[in-house]
Amino acid sequence: MECGIIGLQSVGKTTLFTALTAHSVSVQLGSMKPNMGIAPIPDPRLAKITEFIIAQKVIPATLQVVDLPGVPSGGSNLNAVLAHIRNVDALCQVVKCYDDCSPENDIASMDSELIVADMVVVEGALDKANRTAKHGDKDAQNRVDVLSKVNTLLEEEKPAREGTWDAGDQAILKSYGIMTAKPMIYVANVSEDDVHGDSDAAKYVARYAQENGGESVTVCATLESEIAELDKEDQIEMLESMELIEPAVGPLARALNTLLGLSTFYTAGEKEVRAWPIQKDAPAPQAAGVIHSDIERGFIRAECYHVDDLFSLTSEKAIKEAGKLRSEGKNYTMQDGDVVNFLFNV
Repeated sequence: MECGIIGLQSVGKTTLFTALTAHSVSVQLGSMKPNMGIAPIPDPRLAKITEFIIAQKVIPATLQVVDLPGVPSGGSNLNAVLAHIRNVDALCQVVKCYDDCSPENDIASMDSELIVADMVVVEGALDKANRTAKHGDKDAQNRVDVLSKVNTLLEEEKPAREGTWDAGDQAILKSYGIMTAKPMIYVANVSEDDVHGDSDAAKYVARYAQENGGESVTVCATLESEIAELDKEDQIEMLESMELIEPAVGPLARALNTLLGLSTFYTAGEKEVRAWPIQKDAPAPQAAGVIHSDIERGFIRAECYHVDDLFSLTSEKAIKEAGKLRSEGKNYTMQDGDVVNFLFNV
């Protein structure tokens, strides 16, 4: 699962990407090729687990992020940029909210480019699906139904994500790479003197996201990139001086994780405490497979408890004594915050 960072040119996308990936990727500035990297997800629960279970290593969950080229207003490079956007699973739109900026125009411009590009794809696909459906092809008729609904939304200048879609519909939308169907989060990229998002521009982004059923996060990409280069002690000192609890990339990474439809479970022992991302509502064997395919293949059961039980009872022994340790089978749906030990045999 990949989250694409999008925006118009020169809005701070790549700076935000370097902050999220802690400068671990050699970026190509001004390139028409995307920068790809892995972003660790800062997780307060993971840190708190280590207060009760002392481990040799602590490994956070990670997120695949793609810094996509800035969307030009028309021009020969537009189609190449949009092709990259079609391949990701969710979108993080960076909106400039400092100096001489117009977030309203920037968001409208981006919406317009994506909607027009989707209309071109839908019109061609709808014509082809209609021809096939006339011969009694049920799959083609399903595509016609979905594409017709999308086309109606786009003609009303609304993104496809505003429609109501079941799992089958979503698979069709994904197969065509419909960009406006992808979940979106908005990032107000502010100046260093507006880290709390008090400016009119940042407030507009937050209001727009709320009114359109989305989420927003306020980030100073330049500051976050600088913080990412510091060691832990210097980070804490800098954050305290700015009256911040944690770097803004923490809430952003967690929001992106949620945007992708992922939740987190944990494994915890003396050797390692680790967070694992998993598709929301995944069954226990699938979660086991995230760790290793052999564990999924030989799955017997999952012994688990919730992190909140550990925080309140302070030890796994106390959790067992309180009857909070559960033994779950193959049909168990994983819950966000489960701490799990998988039993398997291969």
